[in-house]
Amino acid sequence: MDPVLHDHLPFAPWTDPVTRKLPGTRPADAGDWAAVDEAYAGQMALRDRFLTEARDKVLALLPEGCAAADELLRLGLDHAATLPGFSRTANHLTRPDGVTIEVERDDPLGTLGHMFQQDLCILERGSTAHILTGAVLCFPSGWTLSEKIGRTLDRLHRPVPSYDDPMAKRVQRMFDGLKTGRPIWRANAHSAFTGDLFTPRREADPRPAHDGISPYLRSERQVLFRLPETGAIVFSILTIVIRRESLTPAQARALEEHPLKEI
Repeated sequence: MDPVLHDHLPFAPWTDPVTRKLPGTRPADAGDWAAVDEAYAGQMALRDRFLTEARDKVLALLPEGCAAADELLRLGLDHAATLPGFSRTANHLTRPDGVTIEVERDDPLGTLGHMFQQDLCILERGSTAHILTGAVLCFPSGWTLSEKIGRTLDRLHRPVPSYDDPMAKRVQRMFDGLKTGRPIWRANAHSAFTGDLFTPRREADPRPAHDGISPYLRSERQVLFRLPETGAIVFSILTIVIRRESLTPAQARALEEHPLKEI
């Protein structure tokens, strides 16, 4: 099967001094967490398949995350009504790609996974840090949901070398300070030797070795916002994979100055 690719990279984080550095956040618009772009139909076809055939690998929800997941579904249904291409009856939603899905209130993350091309993670404050209590993660990049569910922020980022103790404390302060109605976004980018969107890896597995220049670039546009009722943090991830030749000349020149890591 051919990979589902975007035809351009809307934002290249290596081109901006702010977003080149961790965590590199900027203010986001209220609706940025779930938008529709040119890869929507292709990505949604994959999401439908993963959620049907491999649900245990792409969705997890702890009991303590249920209230936040319910709130997020209500918010998602309201948000979809503002986006072009969505229409809804009482129990069904028709998407921009023409597919009609059932709105299952008792399966909030599953329903959201069939609605939006963004992966969605729910993090809630524990005694010392935020904990991943639920996620629909169809397009993992170098991590496995079953290893991360129920883990704290610092544990989620194991074994990322740059996520040291000072960075962990900085990110935790950012989560604690996030205000309702004031979302933020950041982006990352990596070179990639495959166009596949589903690229999990367990913590103990080594990074695959490759030679030569990678044919693809993979980027995640991540939006963080606080739910008003439960206070949970939602981490929305739009995954973009493009061929290197799809970069603009300015993006390509900047990439030569700021090379990316391979994944």
